[in-house]
Amino acid sequence: MKSPFLQEMTGSEPLTVDEEYAMQQSWRTDNDKCTFIVLAKDGQTAPDSCDVGDNSQMIGDVNFFLNNADNPHEAELEVMIAEQSYSGKGVATEVLALMMHYAVNDVGVTDFVARIKETNSASIHIFTDKLGFVETERAPVFKEVTLRRSVDDDLRRLLDQWTGHAVRVEYVATPAA
Repeated sequence: MKSPFLQEMTGSEPLTVDEEYAMQQSWRTDNDKCTFIVLAKDGQTAPDSCDVGDNSQMIGDVNFFLNNADNPHEAELEVMIAEQSYSGKGVATEVLALMMHYAVNDVGVTDFVARIKETNSASIHIFTDKLGFVETERAPVFKEVTLRRSVDDDLRRLLDQWTGHAVRVEYVATPAA
């Protein structure tokens, strides 16, 4: 990822393709991480028969991490839509809802947290206005806002609504339930 904007919004460092593949490979063996690569779903860019190895179809990723020792059922969510032409079209909301649905129903997650750069108003909007997260803290030193959402019947209904509108995601790694 060489976009300074994306690096700022995701708090990430530029990686070579080899470094990215090495990181993804390490996640396959890590039981507390789950990541899916988001592929374009329009027929011209990513036909159903596309080769997953063709990076031109990859438009981002969605992840969760089980990294809270005090609450092993809490998942920290992240999403990145790296291809600008797909930004602002609901893809991030859709893949987050799908990932959350998976986390709740297949992994047993009961609580979600997201840490977002305070200048990333688009992501904050998705989490608060679309998915019902609430702000619980701000970290001025990191310029981050922390948002949280517990799983309840309302969230389950919301996530169930999204399962019929799936975008194409590819399995990279999943934690043990």
